[in-house]
Amino acid sequence: MASGPLDGVKIVEFAGIGPGPFCGMLLSDMGADVVRIDRPGDGKPGRAADVMSRGRRSISLNLKDPADVEVALKLIEKADGLIEGFRPGVMERNGLGPDTVLARNPKLVYGRMTGWGQFGSLSQAAGHDLNYIALTGALHAMGRKDERPSPPLNLVGDYGGGALYLAMGLLAGIVNVKNGGKGQVIDVAMTDGAASLSTMFFGMKAMGVWTDDRESNLLDGGAHFYDTYECSDGKWVSIGSIEPQFYALLLEKTGVTEPEFKSQMDRSKWGPLKAKLTAIFKGKTRDEWCAIMEGTDICFAPVLSMAEAPSHPHNVERKTFVEVEGVVQPAPAPRFSGTPAEIQRRPAGLGEHTDEILRDWHVSR
Repeated sequence: MASGPLDGVKIVEFAGIGPGPFCGMLLSDMGADVVRIDRPGDGKPGRAADVMSRGRRSISLNLKDPADVEVALKLIEKADGLIEGFRPGVMERNGLGPDTVLARNPKLVYGRMTGWGQFGSLSQAAGHDLNYIALTGALHAMGRKDERPSPPLNLVGDYGGGALYLAMGLLAGIVNVKNGGKGQVIDVAMTDGAASLSTMFFGMKAMGVWTDDRESNLLDGGAHFYDTYECSDGKWVSIGSIEPQFYALLLEKTGVTEPEFKSQMDRSKWGPLKAKLTAIFKGKTRDEWCAIMEGTDICFAPVLSMAEAPSHPHNVERKTFVEVEGVVQPAPAPRFSGTPAEIQRRPAGLGEHTDEILRDWHVSR
Protein backbone atom coordinates (compact mmCIF):
# COMPACT_ATOMS: atom_id res chain seq x y z
CA MET A 1 0.00 0.00 0.00
CA ALA A 2 1.44 3.37 -1.00
CA SER A 3 1.95 5.90 1.79
CA GLY A 4 3.17 9.03 0.01
CA PRO A 5 1.30 12.27 -0.67
CA LEU A 6 0.27 11.08 -4.15
CA ASP A 7 -1.52 7.97 -2.89
CA GLY A 8 -4.61 7.58 -5.10
CA VAL A 9 -3.11 9.35 -8.13
CA LYS A 10 -2.89 7.15 -11.25
CA ILE A 11 -0.24 7.69 -13.92
CA VAL A 12 0.29 5.85 -17.21
CA GLU A 13 3.94 5.93 -18.30
CA PHE A 14 4.96 4.91 -21.79
CA ALA A 15 8.33 3.20 -21.47
CA GLY A 16 11.29 5.26 -22.60
CA ILE A 17 14.83 6.08 -21.57
CA GLY A 18 16.42 8.57 -19.17
CA PRO A 19 14.23 11.40 -17.94
CA GLY A 20 10.87 9.72 -18.61
CA PRO A 21 11.55 6.80 -16.28
CA PHE A 22 13.09 9.18 -13.76
CA CYS A 23 9.87 11.21 -13.66
CA GLY A 24 7.87 8.01 -13.25
CA MET A 25 10.15 6.98 -10.39
CA LEU A 26 9.72 10.32 -8.62
CA LEU A 27 5.92 10.14 -8.81
CA SER A 28 5.91 6.51 -7.69
CA ASP A 29 8.21 7.27 -4.76
CA MET A 30 5.65 9.87 -3.65
CA GLY A 31 2.86 7.32 -3.68
CA ALA A 32 1.32 7.46 -7.15
CA ASP A 33 0.21 4.24 -8.83
CA VAL A 34 2.38 4.43 -11.94
CA VAL A 35 1.74 1.81 -14.61
CA ARG A 36 4.45 1.46 -17.24
CA ILE A 37 3.41 0.34 -20.71
CA ASP A 38 6.27 -1.70 -22.15
CA ARG A 39 6.71 -3.12 -25.60
CA PRO A 40 6.42 -6.91 -25.74
CA GLY A 41 9.58 -8.55 -24.46
CA ASP A 42 10.88 -11.78 -23.03
CA GLY A 43 9.16 -11.29 -19.69
CA LYS A 44 12.32 -11.70 -17.61
CA PRO A 45 12.26 -10.22 -14.09
CA GLY A 46 13.56 -6.69 -13.70
CA ARG A 47 17.14 -6.14 -12.65
CA ALA A 48 17.61 -4.80 -9.12
CA ALA A 49 20.27 -2.43 -10.45
CA ASP A 50 17.78 -0.76 -12.81
CA VAL A 51 16.89 1.58 -9.97
CA MET A 52 15.05 4.17 -12.10
CA SER A 53 12.47 1.48 -12.85
CA ARG A 54 11.68 0.96 -9.19
CA GLY A 55 8.21 1.35 -7.77
CA ARG A 56 6.09 0.82 -10.89
CA ARG A 57 4.19 -2.09 -12.34
CA SER A 58 4.66 -3.12 -15.97
CA ILE A 59 2.12 -4.13 -18.58
CA SER A 60 3.20 -5.40 -22.00
CA LEU A 61 1.25 -3.99 -24.96
CA ASN A 62 1.98 -4.06 -28.67
CA LEU A 63 1.05 -0.57 -29.83
CA LYS A 64 1.03 -1.77 -33.45
CA ASP A 65 -1.94 -3.97 -32.56
CA PRO A 66 -5.29 -2.08 -32.50
CA ALA A 67 -6.56 -4.37 -29.74
CA ASP A 68 -3.63 -3.47 -27.47
CA VAL A 69 -4.00 0.21 -28.34
CA GLU A 70 -7.58 -0.06 -27.13
CA VAL A 71 -6.33 -1.56 -23.85
CA ALA A 72 -3.93 1.37 -23.49
CA LEU A 73 -6.81 3.79 -24.07
CA LYS A 74 -8.91 2.04 -21.43
CA LEU A 75 -6.07 2.42 -18.93
CA ILE A 76 -5.66 6.07 -19.86
CA GLU A 77 -9.39 6.60 -19.27
CA LYS A 78 -8.74 5.73 -15.60
CA ALA A 79 -5.57 7.82 -15.25
CA ASP A 80 -4.91 11.29 -13.85
CA GLY A 81 -1.74 11.78 -15.85
CA LEU A 82 0.29 10.40 -18.76
CA ILE A 83 4.02 10.39 -19.43
CA GLU A 84 5.44 10.02 -22.94
CA GLY A 85 8.82 10.98 -24.36
CA PHE A 86 8.67 10.09 -28.04
CA ARG A 87 9.45 12.39 -30.95
CA PRO A 88 6.52 14.63 -31.93
CA GLY A 89 3.95 12.67 -33.95
CA VAL A 90 4.77 9.16 -32.71
CA MET A 91 1.89 8.95 -30.27
CA GLU A 92 -0.50 10.35 -32.89
CA ARG A 93 0.56 7.67 -35.37
CA ASN A 94 -0.12 5.04 -32.72
CA GLY A 95 -3.64 6.36 -32.21
CA LEU A 96 -2.75 7.72 -28.78
CA GLY A 97 -2.31 11.42 -29.46
CA PRO A 98 -3.79 14.12 -27.21
CA ASP A 99 -6.91 14.70 -29.31
CA THR A 100 -7.88 11.04 -29.19
CA VAL A 101 -6.96 10.57 -25.55
CA LEU A 102 -8.53 13.75 -24.17
CA ALA A 103 -11.76 12.87 -25.97
CA ARG A 104 -11.78 9.66 -23.94
CA ASN A 105 -10.63 11.28 -20.69
CA PRO A 106 -11.21 15.06 -20.58
CA LYS A 107 -9.59 15.31 -17.13
CA LEU A 108 -6.28 13.76 -18.18
CA VAL A 109 -3.04 15.72 -17.86
CA TYR A 110 -1.05 14.61 -20.91
CA GLY A 111 2.68 15.06 -20.24
CA ARG A 112 4.95 15.18 -23.29
CA MET A 113 8.70 15.47 -22.78
CA THR A 114 11.29 15.88 -25.53
CA GLY A 115 14.62 17.61 -25.88
CA TRP A 116 13.56 20.33 -28.30
CA GLY A 117 9.81 20.50 -27.60
CA GLN A 118 6.71 19.72 -29.65
CA PHE A 119 7.34 22.52 -32.17
CA GLY A 120 10.23 24.59 -33.45
CA SER A 121 12.77 24.10 -36.21
CA LEU A 122 14.65 21.42 -34.26
CA SER A 123 11.63 19.55 -32.91
CA GLN A 124 12.10 16.52 -35.19
CA ALA A 125 15.89 16.28 -34.77
CA ALA A 126 17.65 13.73 -32.60
CA GLY A 127 19.59 15.06 -29.64
CA HIS A 128 20.90 14.42 -26.16
CA ASP A 129 21.30 16.37 -22.93
CA LEU A 130 24.58 17.95 -24.04
CA ASN A 131 22.94 19.39 -27.16
CA TYR A 132 19.95 20.77 -25.29
CA ILE A 133 21.97 22.62 -22.67
CA ALA A 134 24.36 23.82 -25.38
CA LEU A 135 21.51 25.65 -27.10
CA THR A 136 20.45 27.51 -23.95
CA GLY A 137 23.78 29.05 -22.91
CA ALA A 138 24.10 26.77 -19.88
CA LEU A 139 26.86 24.55 -21.29
CA HIS A 140 28.94 27.52 -22.42
CA ALA A 141 29.15 28.68 -18.81
CA MET A 142 30.55 25.39 -17.48
CA GLY A 143 34.23 24.57 -17.51
CA ARG A 144 37.65 26.04 -16.85
CA LYS A 145 39.04 29.21 -18.35
CA ASP A 146 40.50 28.86 -21.84
CA GLU A 147 39.33 25.24 -22.01
CA ARG A 148 36.38 23.63 -23.78
CA PRO A 149 32.98 23.61 -22.06
CA SER A 150 32.74 20.67 -19.67
CA PRO A 151 29.77 18.22 -19.84
CA PRO A 152 28.08 18.31 -16.38
CA LEU A 153 26.69 14.76 -16.58
CA ASN A 154 23.14 14.77 -17.90
CA LEU A 155 21.71 16.38 -14.78
CA VAL A 156 20.94 19.82 -16.20
CA GLY A 157 18.98 18.94 -19.34
CA ASP A 158 17.55 15.43 -18.95
CA TYR A 159 16.80 15.36 -15.27
CA GLY A 160 16.71 18.98 -14.08
CA GLY A 161 15.29 20.63 -17.20
CA GLY A 162 13.24 17.61 -18.28
CA ALA A 163 12.07 15.13 -15.66
CA LEU A 164 11.63 17.59 -12.81
CA TYR A 165 9.75 20.10 -14.96
CA LEU A 166 7.54 17.28 -16.23
CA ALA A 167 6.80 16.14 -12.68
CA MET A 168 6.00 19.72 -11.64
CA GLY A 169 3.86 20.27 -14.74
CA LEU A 170 1.90 17.06 -14.26
CA LEU A 171 1.22 17.81 -10.61
CA ALA A 172 0.22 21.40 -11.37
CA GLY A 173 -2.15 20.15 -14.07
CA ILE A 174 -3.63 17.52 -11.74
CA VAL A 175 -4.19 20.13 -9.02
CA ASN A 176 -5.92 22.33 -11.62
CA VAL A 177 -8.24 19.46 -12.54
CA LYS A 178 -8.97 18.77 -8.87
CA ASN A 179 -9.94 22.45 -8.56
CA GLY A 180 -12.45 22.15 -11.38
CA GLY A 181 -10.24 22.70 -14.42
CA LYS A 182 -9.96 20.62 -17.55
CA GLY A 183 -7.30 18.21 -18.70
CA GLN A 184 -4.56 19.60 -20.92
CA VAL A 185 -1.26 18.90 -22.66
CA ILE A 186 2.04 19.68 -20.92
CA ASP A 187 4.80 20.39 -23.48
CA VAL A 188 8.10 19.87 -21.64
CA ALA A 189 11.21 20.73 -23.65
CA MET A 190 14.57 20.16 -22.01
CA THR A 191 15.78 23.31 -23.74
CA ASP A 192 13.02 25.27 -22.00
CA GLY A 193 13.77 23.67 -18.66
CA ALA A 194 17.53 24.19 -18.89
CA ALA A 195 16.94 27.83 -19.84
CA SER A 196 14.59 28.21 -16.89
CA LEU A 197 17.21 26.76 -14.54
CA SER A 198 19.59 29.46 -15.79
CA THR A 199 17.25 32.32 -14.83
CA MET A 200 19.45 33.69 -12.06
CA PHE A 201 22.49 33.84 -14.31
CA PHE A 202 20.65 35.69 -17.07
CA GLY A 203 19.59 38.17 -14.40
CA MET A 204 23.15 38.55 -13.15
CA LYS A 205 24.35 39.07 -16.72
CA ALA A 206 21.74 41.80 -17.22
CA MET A 207 22.99 43.48 -14.03
CA GLY A 208 26.57 43.39 -15.30
CA VAL A 209 27.86 41.02 -12.61
CA TRP A 210 28.23 37.94 -14.84
CA THR A 211 30.28 37.56 -18.00
CA ASP A 212 30.43 34.91 -20.72
CA ASP A 213 34.07 34.20 -19.83
CA ARG A 214 34.29 30.86 -18.05
CA GLU A 215 35.97 30.69 -14.63
CA SER A 216 35.70 34.46 -14.26
CA ASN A 217 32.55 34.74 -12.16
CA LEU A 218 31.38 34.28 -8.60
CA LEU A 219 29.90 30.79 -9.00
CA ASP A 220 31.85 29.20 -11.87
CA GLY A 221 35.21 28.65 -10.18
CA GLY A 222 36.54 32.12 -10.89
CA ALA A 223 36.56 33.18 -7.24
CA HIS A 224 39.21 31.79 -4.92
CA PHE A 225 36.58 31.34 -2.20
CA TYR A 226 34.19 29.27 -4.37
CA ASP A 227 36.00 26.33 -5.93
CA THR A 228 37.47 22.89 -5.37
CA TYR A 229 41.00 22.30 -4.12
CA GLU A 230 43.26 19.28 -4.30
CA CYS A 231 44.75 17.92 -1.09
CA SER A 232 48.09 16.22 -0.45
CA ASP A 233 46.55 12.75 -0.91
CA GLY A 234 45.12 13.58 -4.34
CA LYS A 235 41.58 13.92 -2.99
CA TRP A 236 39.54 17.11 -3.16
CA VAL A 237 37.53 19.50 -1.01
CA SER A 238 34.94 22.12 -1.91
CA ILE A 239 34.86 25.67 -0.56
CA GLY A 240 31.91 28.08 -0.87
CA SER A 241 32.80 30.94 1.50
CA ILE A 242 30.85 33.72 -0.22
CA GLU A 243 29.48 35.71 2.73
CA PRO A 244 32.01 37.90 4.59
CA GLN A 245 31.65 36.07 7.91
CA PHE A 246 32.16 32.69 6.21
CA TYR A 247 35.13 34.04 4.27
CA ALA A 248 36.71 35.37 7.49
CA LEU A 249 36.41 31.88 8.98
CA LEU A 250 38.03 30.38 5.88
CA LEU A 251 41.03 32.66 6.33
CA GLU A 252 41.21 31.81 10.01
CA LYS A 253 41.11 28.05 9.52
CA THR A 254 43.65 28.09 6.68
CA GLY A 255 45.97 30.35 8.65
CA VAL A 256 45.93 33.08 6.00
CA THR A 257 47.12 36.47 7.24
CA GLU A 258 48.28 38.24 4.06
CA PRO A 259 46.50 41.61 3.74
CA GLU A 260 45.62 41.10 0.05
CA PHE A 261 43.12 38.41 1.07
CA LYS A 262 40.99 41.11 2.70
CA SER A 263 39.97 42.34 -0.77
CA GLN A 264 37.61 39.41 -1.21
CA MET A 265 35.55 40.78 -4.10
CA ASP A 266 38.40 42.36 -6.08
CA ARG A 267 38.25 40.18 -9.19
CA SER A 268 41.70 41.31 -10.31
CA LYS A 269 43.18 39.47 -7.31
CA TRP A 270 41.20 36.24 -7.57
CA GLY A 271 43.82 34.43 -9.68
CA PRO A 272 46.84 35.10 -7.43
CA LEU A 273 44.80 34.44 -4.27
CA LYS A 274 43.59 31.13 -5.68
CA ALA A 275 47.17 30.10 -6.39
CA LYS A 276 48.06 30.74 -2.73
CA LEU A 277 45.06 28.78 -1.46
CA THR A 278 45.95 25.95 -3.85
CA ALA A 279 49.35 25.63 -2.18
CA ILE A 280 47.80 25.77 1.31
CA PHE A 281 45.27 23.02 0.63
CA LYS A 282 48.01 20.87 -0.88
CA GLY A 283 49.65 20.89 2.54
CA LYS A 284 47.16 18.52 4.21
CA THR A 285 45.14 15.43 3.37
CA ARG A 286 41.41 15.62 2.73
CA ASP A 287 40.69 13.98 6.08
CA GLU A 288 42.87 16.51 7.86
CA TRP A 289 40.97 19.37 6.24
CA CYS A 290 37.69 17.68 7.18
CA ALA A 291 38.80 17.59 10.82
CA ILE A 292 39.50 21.33 10.66
CA MET A 293 36.57 22.56 8.57
CA GLU A 294 33.68 20.10 8.42
CA GLY A 295 30.65 21.27 10.38
CA THR A 296 31.85 24.87 10.55
CA ASP A 297 30.35 27.89 8.78
CA ILE A 298 33.10 27.95 6.18
CA CYS A 299 30.69 26.29 3.71
CA PHE A 300 32.87 23.24 3.24
CA ALA A 301 32.43 19.64 2.16
CA PRO A 302 34.77 16.91 0.99
CA VAL A 303 34.36 15.94 -2.66
CA LEU A 304 33.16 12.36 -2.31
CA SER A 305 32.96 9.72 -4.99
CA MET A 306 29.74 7.78 -5.54
CA ALA A 307 31.43 4.89 -3.74
CA GLU A 308 32.16 7.09 -0.72
CA ALA A 309 29.00 9.20 -0.46
CA PRO A 310 26.61 6.58 1.04
CA SER A 311 28.98 6.05 3.99
CA HIS A 312 29.38 9.68 5.02
CA PRO A 313 27.95 10.13 8.55
CA HIS A 314 25.54 12.91 7.50
CA ASN A 315 24.12 10.78 4.69
CA VAL A 316 23.89 7.77 7.01
CA GLU A 317 22.06 9.77 9.68
CA ARG A 318 19.54 11.10 7.17
CA LYS A 319 19.24 7.77 5.33
CA THR A 320 19.94 9.64 2.11
CA PHE A 321 20.86 6.33 0.51
CA VAL A 322 19.11 2.99 0.94
CA GLU A 323 19.90 -0.56 -0.08
CA VAL A 324 17.29 -2.58 -1.95
CA GLU A 325 18.09 -6.17 -2.95
CA GLY A 326 21.79 -5.47 -2.51
CA VAL A 327 21.78 -2.30 -4.63
CA VAL A 328 22.70 0.98 -2.93
CA GLN A 329 20.64 3.84 -4.35
CA PRO A 330 19.35 7.32 -3.44
CA ALA A 331 16.30 7.25 -1.19
CA PRO A 332 13.05 8.99 -2.19
CA ALA A 333 13.14 12.77 -1.94
CA PRO A 334 11.83 15.15 -0.73
CA ARG A 335 10.62 14.17 2.75
CA PHE A 336 7.07 14.54 4.01
CA SER A 337 6.30 14.65 7.73
CA GLY A 338 2.82 13.15 7.50
CA THR A 339 2.82 11.07 4.32
CA PRO A 340 6.34 9.67 3.99
CA ALA A 341 7.53 8.69 0.53
CA GLU A 342 8.87 5.21 -0.01
CA ILE A 343 10.04 2.80 -2.70
CA GLN A 344 6.90 0.81 -3.48
CA ARG A 345 8.48 -2.24 -5.11
CA ARG A 346 11.58 -3.56 -6.86
CA PRO A 347 12.12 -2.78 -10.59
CA ALA A 348 9.59 -4.64 -12.69
CA GLY A 349 10.30 -7.00 -15.53
CA LEU A 350 8.67 -6.34 -18.89
CA GLY A 351 4.97 -7.14 -18.67
CA GLU A 352 5.37 -8.68 -15.23
CA HIS A 353 2.12 -7.23 -13.88
CA THR A 354 -0.08 -7.32 -16.98
CA ASP A 355 -2.92 -9.37 -15.51
CA GLU A 356 -2.66 -7.70 -12.11
CA ILE A 357 -2.90 -4.18 -13.60
CA LEU A 358 -5.90 -5.05 -15.76
CA ARG A 359 -7.65 -6.46 -12.71
CA ASP A 360 -6.81 -3.59 -10.35
CA TRP A 361 -7.66 -0.87 -12.88
CA HIS A 362 -10.84 -2.72 -13.91
CA VAL A 363 -9.83 -2.94 -17.56
CA SER A 364 -10.75 -5.83 -19.85
CA ARG A 365 -9.08 -6.85 -23.08
